[in-house]
Amino acid sequence: MPAKAKSATSPNIWAIVGTDELKVKEAAQQLTRQLVPPEAGDFGLEVVDGAADNVDHAERIIYRVLEDLQTMPFFGGDKVVWLKSATFLADNVTGRSTRTLEGLEKLGKLLLEGLPENTKFILTATDVDKRRSFYNVLKKATNLEVFDVIDTSKQGWEGLVMRLVEDRAEEYQMRFEPAALELFVMLAGEHTQQIDNELAKLDLYVGKDRAVTPDDVRMIVSQTKNGIIWDLGDAIGARQLPRALKVLEQLLHQGENAIGILLAAIVPRVRNLFQARELAEVYGVKNISSYPSYVQSLERLPEEIREGLPMKKDGTGINGFPLFLAAKEMGKYTALELRAALEECLKANRRLVTTALDHDVVLNQLLIRILSQPARKPAPTR
Repeated sequence: MPAKAKSATSPNIWAIVGTDELKVKEAAQQLTRQLVPPEAGDFGLEVVDGAADNVDHAERIIYRVLEDLQTMPFFGGDKVVWLKSATFLADNVTGRSTRTLEGLEKLGKLLLEGLPENTKFILTATDVDKRRSFYNVLKKATNLEVFDVIDTSKQGWEGLVMRLVEDRAEEYQMRFEPAALELFVMLAGEHTQQIDNELAKLDLYVGKDRAVTPDDVRMIVSQTKNGIIWDLGDAIGARQLPRALKVLEQLLHQGENAIGILLAAIVPRVRNLFQARELAEVYGVKNISSYPSYVQSLERLPEEIREGLPMKKDGTGINGFPLFLAAKEMGKYTALELRAALEECLKANRRLVTTALDHDVVLNQLLIRILSQPARKPAPTR
């Protein structure tokens, strides 16, 4: 749900802003369909493109909007003016210009005074400096809706993105297996536009007859650099050596730095697996039925233990999602194997930094040492 301001001074003025471009666009399109009857045609809606190339252009756009708002409709009835995708409300050179600010001051004054009943105004923008006085005008004078992309630096972002994905998936009559949903969030990210793009592709691939599986997500969701790095970590968690070697080959073929792969994909996943197992065996953190319950278990740990856990980017709390995923995978390794794997990562790092050994060989050997299954003891003969 968008964040909404208090009731507007004028009921016929709307501002739809926020960093989630797709949601802003959808809300604006829905509003225009409500305000402009089909029979009005092109005469019922005046769209002013708000993409300004420079200060001169921004000034012309603002005064065009002022003129349109103060001009009566040609054929009577209602008129809707839409300032679409304004770029000069941002904290940039054009937005900070004195001429731009003076123009916005005049527009703000007009909005605060109110518009005639038969004139309706919509403003949309995806980059708005909320410290400026014009944003305060929007809060006071308009029906304000704010659609911001979910902040992944804040605690609980994963749950918010999961709910967003599930809501959007309902439109496709699509359902996810729990592990598939978790993987989708990690690969697709928090932007609604990207989520919709990936859901559309999954819909064509999976159809309506079955739930989306982790393998479906791996097959279809865009293989960005971050996605492929995640896929390598996922293969380590699943202890799938052939898959891990294949993904490593793909990353190296794309020119990724070997040390970067080690530190961004391999070490974090091994460390999370080790920590998750230690938390389970030593501190009894074993509740993996749901992410919220797992995080609650982490938050009940002594402070000195919590300080050693992964933290959010802004330092406001424990980043429990990687540990939650690792807790589901840790059973594929023993504690001794994970401790040895961390030591192998340290040795590999030294080899990459201090020796002339082929980097591809070092990483391949590392994965083989970590992921190879222990040899089974032969059954005793009778």
